[in-house]
Amino acid sequence: MKTICDFIARWMGVMVLLVAVVSLAVPSSFIWVDTWAINPMLGVIMFGMGLTLAPQDFKIVLSRPKDILFGCLAQFTVMPLLAWTLAWAFSLPKELALGVILVGCCPGGTASNVITYLAKGDLALSVGMTATSTLLAPVMTPLLVWLLAGTMVDVDTMGMLMSIVYVIIAPIIAGLFCQRFLPSLTRSVVPYLPAFSSVVIALVVGIIVSHNATRLLVGGMLVILVVMLHNVLGLTIGFLIGRLLKLERAKCVAVSIEVGMQNSGLASSLAVLHFAAYPLATIPGAIFSVWHNISGALTAKLYSRD
Repeated sequence: MKTICDFIARWMGVMVLLVAVVSLAVPSSFIWVDTWAINPMLGVIMFGMGLTLAPQDFKIVLSRPKDILFGCLAQFTVMPLLAWTLAWAFSLPKELALGVILVGCCPGGTASNVITYLAKGDLALSVGMTATSTLLAPVMTPLLVWLLAGTMVDVDTMGMLMSIVYVIIAPIIAGLFCQRFLPSLTRSVVPYLPAFSSVVIALVVGIIVSHNATRLLVGGMLVILVVMLHNVLGLTIGFLIGRLLKLERAKCVAVSIEVGMQNSGLASSLAVLHFAAYPLATIPGAIFSVWHNISGALTAKLYSRD
């Protein structure tokens, strides 16, 4: 079983891509699952994150506040501003622009920790940045979406804040409690969590793509290009910021990956919950979920060579 789980986790990007292609070509394969299921699925992933977080992951915030501060500032400035700039430069329709901005305003994705490890980056910094940006997300994500997209659509900032608390923060806290009071059970399931999370992420992508297959086929190429640029520019600028701050190379790698890889599943979930009048807003998050796993694997290979 452990061998199978390791195989699934290692080939996560390929699996997500295959699911996306199948759900696009045959929407009926996943369309029977309603979009309301996305939130519980994300909650399960975040619960798993809570099970894997250790006290030292939070201690890094106090022991290395400067690194965490610079990393989180980059996280919540580079990607939101890149999203807004790309949406403007490519004259994206309002719905797609909103989706791209939602992706840009979300915290770092949990897959970034795995990619940082494979890329020989500073794993402690990566985990600390993910935890901190996730805890800041209930305030920062709604605020940034309101600032950047508030002129295009009505933004329910309080509703978004509560959604992030329910979907992200509460499951993480539940996972931490489970880790504290059920340590034996936690140790027995943690080795299988990367594979389980990979499967759940693939299912989320399949649901979103299936429900929006027709729209994606009509205007897909332009938004795919924008999403790819968003991710690649985020990875590049994140690394350059580390260089400008004269950080060690391992830290530059961690900042690069943390900035470039987003919790795009959360973006799609927020689009479903709070922007139902703009169904295309879910598309950038689904594409980002597929693409950043592919680019993350390539980035890990590139960084680990040096």
